[in-house]
This record gives sequence, structure tokens and C-alpha cells, in this order.
Amino acid sequence: MAGFFITGTDTGVGKTWATVALMRFLKARGSSVIGMKPVASGCFRKDGELRNEDALLLMENASLAVDYAKINIYAFELPVSPHIAAKTVGETVEIEKIVLHCRELEAQADFVLVEGIGGWAVPLNDTKKVSQLAFALQLPVIMVVGLRLGCLNHAFLTHDAIIGSGVTGAGWIANCIDADICCLEENLKTLESGLSFPCLGIVPYCARLDGLMPNYFNERDFFRKCS
Repeated sequence: MAGFFITGTDTGVGKTWATVALMRFLKARGSSVIGMKPVASGCFRKDGELRNEDALLLMENASLAVDYAKINIYAFELPVSPHIAAKTVGETVEIEKIVLHCRELEAQADFVLVEGIGGWAVPLNDTKKVSQLAFALQLPVIMVVGLRLGCLNHAFLTHDAIIGSGVTGAGWIANCIDADICCLEENLKTLESGLSFPCLGIVPYCARLDGLMPNYFNERDFFRKCS
């Protein structure tokens, strides 16, 4: 089994779409893959149960059927930081519980992709952040950079924070979330020269999820760079 922890340079940079693209890439090469969104806020109610759109997308793109509760362990209705959302309903996000669920899924698939919530420093509870969840899981980290104005600053800050967290940086994925971004190539070159992690792939701007293809990642280069 192998896996990755997927983080982003900010909220709304397309972590889920990048994760889905990566899941489709891994499945296309014959690997089984499961995606997790262990903590989610801003959930909606369906048949009396809280559901998260991102978690449902990961569930739909998995190689095998997994109960929703194993994909999204903590689901909160309030669209705020999870440590705040949890307090409003008398809950506490426990990293140990997430690790146990992840280990169960690791036994079922070749790859488990764990998508974080928000950015690298988002609080999960009063003492723990997303970065500490990644450390506890001991998974290599892939950073999703949402290509838009301000992405360079966010990418370099997140990159430095990842390095300082004692985890392995596997690489970064460029996700074009702004169809009209100015100087795209120049931004990519700046990121490539300033980040110590390799670029694993570039996801072009997609208006629809069904437009995401598995060929944004080169198989030989991907696994060589991640090793």
C-alpha cells in the first residue's frame, strides 16, 4: 500500500479536483485507490445525514465501494474552520481516530489519498492543526497550488511550512482555477524554480468535473519524482 496526503495553498484551490484527477490517473494504470476527506465543514443534509460534496466525489471515483462514514469521519454543517464547527455541536476532532480509519482503508487498496481541509495550518481542534494530522498519518504530502493571482506567495509560504513540519514533501500539482490568469507560464516557471518539491502534473482549467482526464500526470515521471 502507498498513499499521499493532499493539502492546498488555501481554501478553494481545487484540492478535490486535483485529487480526483490523481485518482483517475492511478486507476488508469491499474492501481486500486480510495480517497478520504476525513474532516469537512459546510456539509448538507441528505436523508437526515450530513454529507459533503467533496467527500462524495472522492467516494464516486474510488476503485471499490466504501461506506461514506469511512470516507468522511467528521462532517459539520457550519461552513467554518472545523475546530469551531465541532464546538458548536459538542464534538472534538481526534487525529487518532482518523489515523485508525486510514489504516483500515490502507489494507483495502493500493493507494489511499487523504485530502485535508482548507490549508496546511487550519486548526482541527484547540491544539492540533492539519499539519499535525499529516504528520500522524506519515504519508508523503502533495501540495495543490491553485493558479490565480497571489498563488506564488501562498505556495512559497505553504512549502516552507510543510518542510518545517517534519513530513516528506512528495511534490506539487498546479491546478488552473482561473481561466483568465495572466502570465501562466511565467508563474509556473517561478514555482518550479522556487519550490524544492517537483511538479507532478498540471491540471488545466476545467468547467466540469467530467472533463478531468487521467493524463495530466506522466506515469514514469510521477513515480520517479515521488520516490
